[in-house]
Amino acid sequence: MPTSTEADERLAALLDELTVAAMEGDAGWLETAVASHPDLKDDLRDLWGAVMVTSAVASASQATTELYEPGSGSAAPGPAQELPLPYQLGDYLLTEEVGRGGMGIVYRARQESLDRSVAVKLILRGALASGAEQLRFRSEAEAVAQLDHPGVVPIHEVGDHGGQLFFSMPFVEGETLAARLARGPLPDREAARVVRDVARAIESAHHKGVLHRDLKPANILLDSEGRVHVTDFGLAKRFGEGSAPSLTMSGAILGTPSYMAPEQAAGSRGDVGPVTDVYSLGAILYALVTGRPPFQGPTSVDTVLQLLEQDPAPPRVLNRRVDRDLEMIILRCLQKPSELRYASAAALAADLDAFLRSEPIAARSGQFTQVLARVFRETHHATLLENWGLLWMWHALVLLVICVVTNVFQLMQPTWPVMTTTTPYVLLWGGALAVWAPIFWRLRHRAGPVTAVERHIAHVWGASVAAVMVLFAVEHLLGLPVLTLSPVLGIISGMVFVVKAGILAGAFYVHAVALFASALGMAALQSAGFAYGLTLYGVVSGLTFFVPGLKYWRQSRSRSA
Repeated sequence: MPTSTEADERLAALLDELTVAAMEGDAGWLETAVASHPDLKDDLRDLWGAVMVTSAVASASQATTELYEPGSGSAAPGPAQELPLPYQLGDYLLTEEVGRGGMGIVYRARQESLDRSVAVKLILRGALASGAEQLRFRSEAEAVAQLDHPGVVPIHEVGDHGGQLFFSMPFVEGETLAARLARGPLPDREAARVVRDVARAIESAHHKGVLHRDLKPANILLDSEGRVHVTDFGLAKRFGEGSAPSLTMSGAILGTPSYMAPEQAAGSRGDVGPVTDVYSLGAILYALVTGRPPFQGPTSVDTVLQLLEQDPAPPRVLNRRVDRDLEMIILRCLQKPSELRYASAAALAADLDAFLRSEPIAARSGQFTQVLARVFRETHHATLLENWGLLWMWHALVLLVICVVTNVFQLMQPTWPVMTTTTPYVLLWGGALAVWAPIFWRLRHRAGPVTAVERHIAHVWGASVAAVMVLFAVEHLLGLPVLTLSPVLGIISGMVFVVKAGILAGAFYVHAVALFASALGMAALQSAGFAYGLTLYGVVSGLTFFVPGLKYWRQSRSRSA
């Protein structure tokens, strides 16, 4: 039986093909891959499903694995080139492998012409690297070459030796932050100091228009004096005016799941910016004080889904010794809506400085505009509505038809005595919803796996349907004329949209208010003797589904265009 490490390596090797096939909707590739790798079938199907849910997927060189350190007990990822050490690479004598990530290998070396110790980074696949891999490797060197900050490991030289691209850097004597974290959580003040210094280095990169996009403990070095050095800009991206086109396909997930921001996990790379790195800095600080990252599932797929669907446990739940102010700083960094995080790495560094000086922190201040934005914002779950857009428009039509037919039944009561009984309405509402609900759910399943949040919303909706049917029984037991309690429909639906507003998007509070108002309108019409309350409810409730459905359907089409 293959080991889990061997299985992970094969799965990583299949990611590139899975990316292309999933983006093209080639389900035949999945079946062929499952047949060829039966022991990976669950992982392949889970990953395929996650791609469909988030409309994004990772490329083979996305560096989603932690930095490998020889002797650490972890296995080296990816198809590695093996060099006999010591190995002469031009002016450099490679003596020891010190790190390995998703795209490159780092060696300790001696630059003979200057007689100095350096670090040399080579592409993982060596001369076999694809054009895209070589371009990304050069892009990393170009990005770092623009930076000049003591907290960023600089580039000495970029070269090509026998088709093998490499670049050299100063060798930092010390350890990675990941190695330090492996010995246990750091004291609050030490953790705050480390992340403050990293934030200052990252702010300098942002000032030059460079995003890191893969900040994690394994990419931060601590020298012998405890100073931080940010390294591995392999996923760096230019932003702002004059930025170069991205080297990755639209919708690709780039980064390390446990430390990436939600907008990276969702593949929404148009929304990636400096606050994306701020999230990762918060995730690092979370790990430093608790001993684990904010999200950590058994597989990368599980971690991504946790990141998209859940909020992290407050740090003090995991470590009661964490200072409350530091917890506030961390949680502000980890806000899923990017506008609620620190606006820049500099702002985060300033707040950590305030914490270290025992001064009031900005994370505790709450402006009215921030509160308002928090109430009416879209949550990180809102992207799931793209799977529901067209279905909601159809649901609006079905709901309007049911309400109008119900109103027709009501108007026929003087001539058709049977319409004064409960039976026709129970058959209409119960029958129509019993037919439509499974059709609706089956159509939704065709768009990809249903997430936990969608199941929660479905349960709330199902409860509202049950409540509507119970109203008929209540009317019958109380001896009330049929449809007397129909204004309660607006109240039930309004409550459902309040739940949706809290989970999905604050704009649904407006829909809830409209439905509550429709209940008052229905009651007013009923008391005035006008039997058109159900049509009013049908129009209002239909619009509450049709308008957002149209918005998210168009949004889904624009993403796939």
